[in-house]
Amino acid sequence: MTFTTPTTFTTRPTLQGTFGMSASTHWIATATAQAVLERGGNAFDAAVAGGFVLQVVEPHLNGPGGDLTGVFATAAEPSVPLVLMGQGPAPLAATVAHYRNEGLELVPGSGALAAAVPGAVDAWLLLLRDYGTWELDAVLAFALGYARAGHPILGRVCDTIATVSELFTEHWPTSAAQWMPNGRVPLAGELVTNEPWARTLSRLIETAQAAGPRREDRIDAAREQWRDGFVATAIAEFNQTPHRHSTGTDHAGVMTAADIAAFQASVEPATTVTFRGHTIAKTGAWGQGPVLLQMLTILEGFDDDHLDPSTALGVHTIIEAEKLALADRDAYYGDGDVPLDVLLSSSYATVRRALITDQASHEWRPGVLAGHTSFTPPMRTEYLPPALVHLGGDVTFAGVGEPTVAAPAAASAGEAITMPTGEMRGDTCHIDVVDQWGNMVSVTPSGGWLQSSPTMSELGFCLGSRLQMTWLESGSPSTLTPGKRPRTTLTPTLVLKDGVPVAALGSPGGDQQDQWQLLYLLRTIVGGYTPQQAIDAPAFHTTSFPGSFWPRTWTPGGAVVEDRLGEAVIANLEQHGHLITRAGDWSLGRLSSVTSDPETGLLQAAANPRGAQGYAAGR
Repeated sequence: MTFTTPTTFTTRPTLQGTFGMSASTHWIATATAQAVLERGGNAFDAAVAGGFVLQVVEPHLNGPGGDLTGVFATAAEPSVPLVLMGQGPAPLAATVAHYRNEGLELVPGSGALAAAVPGAVDAWLLLLRDYGTWELDAVLAFALGYARAGHPILGRVCDTIATVSELFTEHWPTSAAQWMPNGRVPLAGELVTNEPWARTLSRLIETAQAAGPRREDRIDAAREQWRDGFVATAIAEFNQTPHRHSTGTDHAGVMTAADIAAFQASVEPATTVTFRGHTIAKTGAWGQGPVLLQMLTILEGFDDDHLDPSTALGVHTIIEAEKLALADRDAYYGDGDVPLDVLLSSSYATVRRALITDQASHEWRPGVLAGHTSFTPPMRTEYLPPALVHLGGDVTFAGVGEPTVAAPAAASAGEAITMPTGEMRGDTCHIDVVDQWGNMVSVTPSGGWLQSSPTMSELGFCLGSRLQMTWLESGSPSTLTPGKRPRTTLTPTLVLKDGVPVAALGSPGGDQQDQWQLLYLLRTIVGGYTPQQAIDAPAFHTTSFPGSFWPRTWTPGGAVVEDRLGEAVIANLEQHGHLITRAGDWSLGRLSSVTSDPETGLLQAAANPRGAQGYAAGR
């Protein structure tokens, strides 16, 4: 038996060409990146320009106060995959004792106490300085123009603002002033500006232009202005005012100007494994990236029949492998000593693979590692009755039969769900670029959502909420620790074959990012799907692990599937013990990708049709 033959229909073609390709979660960012390529910029110039535009056009999914991770390879050293580390740490005053003294059991899902030090802007500028070719003003001109002159606001942004409008008007007046001009929620398609952010960008550009003759020094001057100038000062001062958090209580932040000054983005070697002759490159275990590598090492030991995401056997096997890898993530990953040499070894994968039976596991089962203590996170159970979810109900059950109001059904479907209190479950944005010279880059920026904390009116953005991925319990590699990075869910992917990059991909979706990317890799590497076929194909993921986002619940045995997977497959999965949530036909995953064939020089790009927002471009 071979992989299920992909349907000949796709929502759009896989783009093909030889000059350059761009793909992202928003058509304006894609157009921006492609415009840079057309004007002689390389993939890194293009990605940075598109990345700053994403902060403007998808403000409900990322912002300057957020973070990012990237993975890339250069034309000069194509066999060396690198990681762009733009994840800021916890402030020095962000101690467990402080949060406990504030009456908190979890790090909030919104508000300044949820904020790590912003890392995205410094990371974008580092990538531009060391690997790009353009000047800062040229790269930022696109984002500056959209912030000052306006861009047509997405309906999803309007929906997000509407959800938190009461929070804005009653507790976050600076956010109401920025996002509810004239006292109302904007309408989809209206031109919306962000003049304070435009002024901030202009000041960074002016600082760079005055810095001297060397391009690198000019970009560094802007980085220093961000870290140790007016931006850091404004953040520190704004932080001191108590404001409403997702807990329904008011707190001041703890971030200082010194915290911001101490952080610098960096570039480091990628973590890799080999799967079916391809090298898969991810972040280190300070992020969740290696969880995809663990999934692949477990699945490597199965024949192709077990790897087909379109069959009941394949879906079951894939989901069970995901549960095992995700359990290890929560038990062992963090900003510290993580034994990846063991977790990614073939011998360890063999032991883990043996736990997969023909019945769905409802247990949380991390492996046993010599010399390392497994952390068991608090298990806050959330059951989503399939009938209620399928019908769009807004009631779930927490604990043992205790009814509670919860997020709408789409929260389990991986869509961006914002609650009236400002916390958000998952989702972000993404961009991929490949150029004619062989440079390839994939970046997932997130955090600093407009709903994550009050807008700083002087700067035009707010802080992120990444610290919600830390625990206030002791003993975890991800316990809240001053100066340490929270274990981010941001996890782009680079694929190499014979020492040359051949694909860059990623997806928004919080905990689901690596699960959806896994399906793409299996379908393209094993099944022979084209990029667009792989993105369009029915998706699914497990929820049988503690979520990374507040309130950090899980559904034992839970699996969320697109209905297009088929009645027979879904029924089979239920017979094998999976607690199925139907998410609709086109709801899961927001993948994009670019590819390169080094033998022919052919470049390709594909983007997600779900939500009618992601686009690819190229020639």
